[in-house]
Amino acid sequence: MQKSQNKPPATRPAAPPKPSFFGDIIAELKKVTWPTRGETQKLTVMVLVVAASVGLVLGALDYGLSFLVDTFLLD
Repeated sequence: MQKSQNKPPATRPAAPPKPSFFGDIIAELKKVTWPTRGETQKLTVMVLVVAASVGLVLGALDYGLSFLVDTFLLD
């Protein structure tokens, strides 16, 4: 003799929500750890100092190499 099986009727799994482009952007931006005002100021100053330093070094190298070329190669 078979036992009667009380199975619930088959149901479809719930469809995943459609991804929303702008909704995803907003969700990701909420996860961002934004820098404080002080951190932003310090990092801005650091970038300006490094950029000026590199500019000075490259300018000095350019001046020195052009001086050497003018002196020894373009007599």
